Amino acid sequence: MRVLGVDEAGRGCVLGALVVGAFCTELSPEALRAAGAADSKALTPARRRAALARLAKLGQPDHREVSAQAIDAGNLNTLEEEAIVELIAAWRPDVVQIDALGHPATLPATMRRITQSALDRGCRVTVEMTPKADALWPAVGAASIVAKLRRDDLLDALRAGHGDFGSGYPSDPTTRAWLTAHAATAAPWPPFVRTRWGTVRDLAQP
Repeated sequence: MRVLGVDEAGRGCVLGALVVGAFCTELSPEALRAAGAADSKALTPARRRAALARLAKLGQPDHREVSAQAIDAGNLNTLEEEAIVELIAAWRPDVVQIDALGHPATLPATMRRITQSALDRGCRVTVEMTPKADALWPAVGAASIVAKLRRDDLLDALRAGHGDFGSGYPSDPTTRAWLTAHAATAAPWPPFVRTRWGTVRDLAQP
């Protein structure tokens, strides 16, 4: 059975892209777990990278990126669902395991939309979705590692030209300080800032 694990990194950020990670495999959950598949938040950057090197021999990592500009112009939930369906169409798995998107009350409707969109693309799949799936299902843990590493690499590239802006999450004091300092210059926001978000407008106040 071909399983596609899916998870994201950067959904709650005010800076940077949303990265939807995927990992497609036909091997057992035990094999993935032994190779290091786990919730990426529980791993150091070095352990994530080492785990992905091992996991890449057991399946296929993949990802899609949704830019801050696309998020500003659209609906985050819709954009994330579209990225997931694109990954399903690319890998055509039997089962898709996804870390829960949005509020628990909306999960059934989200699963129906993704299943129908996949069917519209000629893919018959079983969609499974649950909170904390990255810790429960190794394929999702592998996908979370893919997403986290890719997002970190994107942010590292941006820091080279824009300085240290922290993690990009609104709860991060370094991110808050960077937003405030940039707003004080009256310069246009760089394209990796999600300018439509109220948090950016609020945090940027001197």
